[in-house]
Amino acid sequence: MLPTIAPPSQGPPSVPTPILPSEEVYLPTAEEFARRRAQRPADPVAHMGIQAALRKTTFGLVNLSPGQREQEIRRQTDIVRRNFGGLRQVTIVNPKGGAGKTCAVLLLAMTFGRKRGGYVLAWDNNETQGTLGMRSQQDFHSRTVRDLLRDLHQFQGVNSRVGDLSQYVRAQGDGMFEVLASDESATAGEMLTADAFAEIREVVSRFYKLIMVDTGNNVRAENWQAAIDATDQLVVTMSARNDSAETAARMLDHLEQTGRSRLVRQAVTIVSLPPSRKELDIPAIQRHFAARTRAVLIAPYERMLDSGEPIDYARLSVESQDAWLAIAAAVADGL
Repeated sequence: MLPTIAPPSQGPPSVPTPILPSEEVYLPTAEEFARRRAQRPADPVAHMGIQAALRKTTFGLVNLSPGQREQEIRRQTDIVRRNFGGLRQVTIVNPKGGAGKTCAVLLLAMTFGRKRGGYVLAWDNNETQGTLGMRSQQDFHSRTVRDLLRDLHQFQGVNSRVGDLSQYVRAQGDGMFEVLASDESATAGEMLTADAFAEIREVVSRFYKLIMVDTGNNVRAENWQAAIDATDQLVVTMSARNDSAETAARMLDHLEQTGRSRLVRQAVTIVSLPPSRKELDIPAIQRHFAARTRAVLIAPYERMLDSGEPIDYARLSVESQDAWLAIAAAVADGL
């Protein structure tokens, strides 16, 4: 005889628990779902140094985290790449010749251009014969800012295109930026006025997100003053010599006396080292400008910069590339 199986107990039917009006129900939103992209942890895989070499040679069996140098490079690159929220102008100054302004303009433009992917202009606003065009890579033309000034009427209205501007700026290849050179003739005509600077800036601002402005040696020149008044981030350059540093210090006095104290306080100072530090009081220079500006950074000596030839980023030493990335990040912090 088969065993008797008792029927299941027939209790009262289950009733869903009612949701009271006072209870809040959590419903995820699309915005929260999308936000996870910004909250993803940094890539733990090393791509530089011995950590990367071990990962490659072991076919991924040894997978070390990035070293300190790589982490710092990633952090600085993120700062340089961030959105500044509109056009920004960085103006590089020191009234003394040989203070490293032109090299700083090119190296900053190269660093920002390569890390951000373009939309960077290096503009030589020298009141006389400038050298930015000579130290940059050459292009299919040799037009300068005076040619652009003469033809500004072609950019009136809304129909002007970036292709039209390429006749006046010089592409820098894998540097990912362009150069607007000053008049390279030793017998150039009259100096640029403040109005001329403003008109040129209005045109180039349509096509670039970041403008690096090289300046001349006359702080009383109209175009020098106009560049300062349009500046978002001031960069003070100098060689590690007393005369170069003192000239820069007196220029800061002038800016403070003319109501630009905030620009001075937020400035970034770059001290370029010579091949020999003998008889140089670099700590004194650092102390003085650290007390007056937001940051003081050292640019190591680079033999290629002393040659006077066009600057090739790929030929810079690793030390120089790291140093100029750190300088670019300090500049970007003020933008």
